[in-house]
Amino acid sequence: MIVDFSTKRETRNYQPLTINGDAVERVDSFRYLGVHISQDLSWTHHIGHIVKKARQRLFHLRRLKDFKLPSQVLRTFYTCTVESILTGSITAWFGNSTQQDIRALQRVVRSAERSICTELPDLHTIIIEDLNDY
Repeated sequence: MIVDFSTKRETRNYQPLTINGDAVERVDSFRYLGVHISQDLSWTHHIGHIVKKARQRLFHLRRLKDFKLPSQVLRTFYTCTVESILTGSITAWFGNSTQQDIRALQRVVRSAERSICTELPDLHTIIIEDLNDY
C-alpha cells in the first residue's frame, strides 16, 4: 500500500517494489490488528466492515427477542456482541470519521434500541467514557 499526499495525481508513476527478487503486491487497503487501513487513510472501509458485522449480530438479537427474554438479558447480549464490535479501536478511528460514517454506526445502535425496546448510549457517549478511562 502506498500512502501519498501529493496533490498532483498524474505524476503517480511508482516503480514496482521487490524484496529478494520477489515483487511486493500493491493493495488499496489491509487489515492490521482488526483495523482496516486504506490507501487514502480514510475510515470508510473500516466502518463499512464493522457496520456489516454488527448488523449480522443484530439478527441474533432479534431472534432472542422472539424468545421473550427479559430486556436486561437482551441489553447484555447487545453490549457483548454488537457494541463490542462497534467500539473496537474506537479511539483510533472515531475522531477522523465522516458524518456519513458516524450516521451509519448510529443507525445500528438505533436499530438495536428498537429491537430491545430500551435506550442505549450513543457512540459519542461511549467514546467519552473510553477516553475518561485512560
